[in-house]
Amino acid sequence: MSTSKSPTQETAFFSGNADYLESLYDQYHSEPEKVTQEWNETFSDFETTEHKPFLPGVGYAHEYVDHDSIRRQAAVQRLVRKYQVYGHLNANLDPLGLEDVAPSTDLSLESVGLVESDLNEIFKIDAVEDTKSMELRKILEFYDKTYCGSIGYEFMHVSEQDRLKWLLSRVENENLHPVVTDDDRKRILRALTMAECMETYLHMKYVGQKRFSLEGGESLIPMLTELVELSGKTGGKEVVIGMAHRGRLNVLVNVLGKSPAEVFGEFEGNVAVSGVWKDQGDVKYHMGFSADINTSGGIVHVALGFNPSHLAIINPVVVGSVRARQHRREDNSWKEVTPIVVHGDAAFAGQGVVMETFNMSHTRGFGVGGTIHIIINNQIGFTTSNKADARSTIHCTEVAKMVQSPIFHVNGDDPEAVLKVARLAHAYRTEFHTDVVIDMVCYRRYGHNEADEPMMTQPVMYSRIKQVVPIRRMYAQDLAQKGVISDTEAQKMVLDYRDELDRGEVVAGQIIDPAKMEKIVDWNRYLSAQWTDPVDTSVSRERIKKLQKQLTELPENFTLHNRVEKIVSDRTSMSLGEKAIDWGFAETMAYASLIDDGFQVRLTGQDVGRGTFSHRHALLHDQNSRGVYCPLKSIRTEDNYEVYNSLLSEEAVLAFEYGYSTTDPETLVIWEAQFGDFSNGAQIVIDQFISSGFVKWGRLCGLVMLLPHGYEGQGPEHSSARLERFLQLCAGDNIQVCIPTTPAQMFHLLRRQILRKYRHPLIVLSPKSLLRHKLAISEISDLSDSGFITVIDETNRSIRRDEVVRIILCTGKVYYDLYHMREHLNIRNIAIIRIEQLYPFPVNVLNFVLRNYPKAQEVVWCQEEPRNQGAWYQIWHLIRECLRKNQKFTCVSRDEAPAPAVGNYRVHLVQQQRLVTDALSVTRKVVSIPDSKRQRSNVN
Repeated sequence: MSTSKSPTQETAFFSGNADYLESLYDQYHSEPEKVTQEWNETFSDFETTEHKPFLPGVGYAHEYVDHDSIRRQAAVQRLVRKYQVYGHLNANLDPLGLEDVAPSTDLSLESVGLVESDLNEIFKIDAVEDTKSMELRKILEFYDKTYCGSIGYEFMHVSEQDRLKWLLSRVENENLHPVVTDDDRKRILRALTMAECMETYLHMKYVGQKRFSLEGGESLIPMLTELVELSGKTGGKEVVIGMAHRGRLNVLVNVLGKSPAEVFGEFEGNVAVSGVWKDQGDVKYHMGFSADINTSGGIVHVALGFNPSHLAIINPVVVGSVRARQHRREDNSWKEVTPIVVHGDAAFAGQGVVMETFNMSHTRGFGVGGTIHIIINNQIGFTTSNKADARSTIHCTEVAKMVQSPIFHVNGDDPEAVLKVARLAHAYRTEFHTDVVIDMVCYRRYGHNEADEPMMTQPVMYSRIKQVVPIRRMYAQDLAQKGVISDTEAQKMVLDYRDELDRGEVVAGQIIDPAKMEKIVDWNRYLSAQWTDPVDTSVSRERIKKLQKQLTELPENFTLHNRVEKIVSDRTSMSLGEKAIDWGFAETMAYASLIDDGFQVRLTGQDVGRGTFSHRHALLHDQNSRGVYCPLKSIRTEDNYEVYNSLLSEEAVLAFEYGYSTTDPETLVIWEAQFGDFSNGAQIVIDQFISSGFVKWGRLCGLVMLLPHGYEGQGPEHSSARLERFLQLCAGDNIQVCIPTTPAQMFHLLRRQILRKYRHPLIVLSPKSLLRHKLAISEISDLSDSGFITVIDETNRSIRRDEVVRIILCTGKVYYDLYHMREHLNIRNIAIIRIEQLYPFPVNVLNFVLRNYPKAQEVVWCQEEPRNQGAWYQIWHLIRECLRKNQKFTCVSRDEAPAPAVGNYRVHLVQQQRLVTDALSVTRKVVSIPDSKRQRSNVN
């Protein structure tokens, strides 16, 4: 009989297959004919030879083991497995002790076929490193204490064996458990005292005012304090924290060291503000802050991100900021900058941006080496506490399993357990550079805000909360009983802290005066810049030629697609002045020249490597392999250019890039939408960060959004970038909205964005068909001898200004339709002027240009969009400022409509022809506006 075993059998012999092996062994005895010959030989060998195979929990037996022993041993292994997988459902997590918080799993002896008499029997368990033998009673005591105490470990979904082994060893090996010393306990009590006293102080002093208190979840303060300390100990230089409302004021004062006097001033409305937007700002529980904290491992710069009312949108913003900091520090080990995001339980389960952010965590373009997620699990979302209403999962944390993040559920009223999971989470993130989740189950002592009455909707929960002793008091009593600290000392902590608050002193320990830490950006030099500041964006022809030569030097044996090869060849001719330059060349040369200047360029979005309309080709693909080459990376030896095709997300990716650009002013950060309307999915980011971040929080941001826009007959969802929405958000020079119509304009616009010190977002409604339009071209001299022109005057020299009777003002693609029709009809008394920058509106420039047409009796604004959309309603009053009193001013557009465009291509052509005809006031028969099949085929 053969004693060798197949690889399949050897793989099967581990504790996770105990059920299968037990049933197979039963069948071997009852119906051996139904068991394969191989398994018959295996079990026979086990019972009759000295070379017995390994069985779960038994090992290589050298004595006869009867069937019942094997069955019971397998049952023990199965019970251990149940503890590991389901123990968190039986853990003591809820400080309120409410019923049905989570469905429990039967961990009884009977559930696996064991009886009480088995408790005194010796069984073997497969430990992480070896096999141990002990009484079943002690086995159960150990696993019950480990998995069903104040910490509920949920990580058996982790498939990476090295990570799972690490987790099991830290949890099941008592020698590796974090040790909580008496000094730790005193620090915990101090932090709890600060957390509680801060809230009670505000509650008494500012009755009824919103503060979104932390009471019921005070353990967050010692947890965050510990995580900052651990970061410093492990070589960390920066920690970036994101959180919504609950507990924010407490964190600001007790972790980051914001002056209590400043917070009190915000409650009293006595905040010192200055500048144009002194009547703007934001509510106190949205504000961010930063501080330098002295840890045992050195100074750590801690920043709390500004956050609007959208509960989870801060997540990708923080991660983007961390990515920028890591890039600046060349932190390839992901240890110098740590992201921490604090969530509410309802938001973590309910907000899609949480999932999108998790999905980014392991990608090349957006990974940061793992984020530590902390959930303040109040077990309620505003007034919704029934889980059947709140989510479709047992825990609020299920979404984290998509990237196999370990999840540590912990009872918030056990602060020592909270400290332990904080240490475990930090160690895991440091070891494996992946996300980890801490679910701190606690409660909310008051309503959603302090003016809310929760008893109206949660009478049982809040009746119980009224009976729960606050955690500081419980913990102080516990430490007094253990002799760690006396009642008098605990009470002195309270009195001392209140005295510090009364004096308005900084109460957080280890806060130091701002240190001159390396790699920290000084934003002062950007604050006074204006959009009108002059800047030279030109690049010499010799330099363009040199850069293009570098871009065409491909790796050896690298085979391009024939169409791409033609594009590369044409770009060389363009650099030599032999061909007019197109959009792809101009954009690439803008990036190349900026990189050559020493700036960094970061471009992300869906399919940006090639470009949705196949014009960019920033990434070249070898046709004979999977090789990918990025020519722009050859400009400098440093990694100054990043281009990443993003995941299919708008909201999270745009928020990430916003966070990146608010952190690094010397990188040209660009997000491109496949179609302009795709930005709809990121409207929260646009409204609450990009357009208003400066007036609310003073946050500068040089982010560029490229939004393809133009009426090509592609239907309602692929025509408009919703220009009107951006213009509605414009005020106080907060953002720039531009629609360039030539490659040179795009070149200078991109270079201007980074060469000036003006750091405000740039919204570019970029073209589609113009990428290859025969008229939408520039000469090489336009790059070397010019700059960005906000208003482009009539370019046809045969149009005499003193004979013009009508001026058509327009922006974007419609210019070329108007130009073609006018030239076809040989009209010479109508001038067409392009407004390339719609905001900040160049009133002075337009006024100067219009003065060159003394006989113009009529000015027409022509737009492709319906009348109620597009730019008309946002700029007509600005144009009128530039007109003479006797000039007639009208608008030509599509009729008002609820959708941006029609879906029928023929109808689109009729509308476009009528639009252009009306603008030119042509009454005789005219030709159709050109829309060649070649151009249409280039639009996806």
